[in-house]
This record gives sequence, structure tokens and C-alpha cells, in this order.
Amino acid sequence: MFALVESGSITKYFAGNKGIVIGDTQYSKSIFSLWSESDRNAIGIYTVEIDSTNKKDEEYYINTNITYAFADNKVTGSYGTATAKQIADTLFTAQDETDGLGTEGEVKDKGLKTIYKEKFNTQAYSLLSKTDWYVTKATEVSSYSVPSNVSTYRTNVRTKVNEMETSIDNCSDVAALETLMTYVKNEDGSITRPLGEFPTEVV
Repeated sequence: MFALVESGSITKYFAGNKGIVIGDTQYSKSIFSLWSESDRNAIGIYTVEIDSTNKKDEEYYINTNITYAFADNKVTGSYGTATAKQIADTLFTAQDETDGLGTEGEVKDKGLKTIYKEKFNTQAYSLLSKTDWYVTKATEVSSYSVPSNVSTYRTNVRTKVNEMETSIDNCSDVAALETLMTYVKNEDGSITRPLGEFPTEVV
């Protein structure tokens, strides 16, 4: 992305994929690929440098729009301070119920904690459903019982998802939740996250 600076102010932006006109002069799109930065600067064209210092993971934060400024002979696009998404549910109020918007005390907007707990419960359900047939067979065939490794696995899946829910509920803020979910590389080369993983599926 490029910007045209005139009299110290940014007046236009260009994608750099077609020619442009500055004053009475027509320039081909080659100025964006073949000209040096200093040559472009001489006619008022600057490469936009994006400063992502304040940009955060959009899974957990709402980033601001980029604002552009010309200073120290360069054009910079910067993000403002990101806002954390709501971590807890927003509930309908008594006034909401009066206004016919919903029932007081019920969830109006889900917070990140609920969203993530639902996500992992869905994963647990999917994992358990793959071995449900063992349980079904055991209820229908008196001579059959669920293999011990399958029973242990199903118990471990339920235990793990409960642990995940507890860990999520214990997060005091969005930063703590992000840390809980973030994978890091350990000294032994393994990649893990504080939340942990579901047990390996049985075959």
C-alpha cells in the first residue's frame, strides 16, 4: 500500500496495481515496483509501513481501525489500543424483559468462557460418540461387556472436559484465557498448551 503526501498531509492511498496521475503527470504502475523508495518519495509517494505493536489476536480482542500519519519522512499505519472481548455472559435485565427482548436472567450474549466451554464439550461429545456403540452393544447383548480400555478412555474424556471447564472458569480475565489456550514450544521440542488435550483416541 502506498500514500500520496502533499504539503505534509496524506491526500490519497494507492494499492500499487495501476498507474496514477499526480498533478498533470501520468505515471505507470511500474513506479510501485521498479522505482526506488527515494525516487517515489521525491514525487510524494511513500510506502505505508504498518505498526502492529498494539494489534492483538482477534480471537480474544477487538482491534481498532488503522490510522495513518506522516512524520519523520515516512507514512505509518498504526492500531490503537485493542479492547478485550467480554469474558462473561451478558444476561437479559428486568428492563429487557419489560421491553420484550428476553427473559430476565437468561443469556443475552455469550462470553468467551461460555463459547470455549461449549467448544470443548462439543469435542468431547464427538469423541465419546465414536465409542457409543460399545455401550449400546453391552446393553443389548447380555454376554458382552465394554472393554476396559474403552471404559477407561470414556471416563478420561469426561474427566478432561470437566478439568477444561474448571480451568476456563478460573480465568480472571481475557489475557489469562488467551494464555490458557496458547501453544508454546518447550525445551524438549514438544508443543503444548496449559489447557492440555483430550486423551488419545482408542482404536
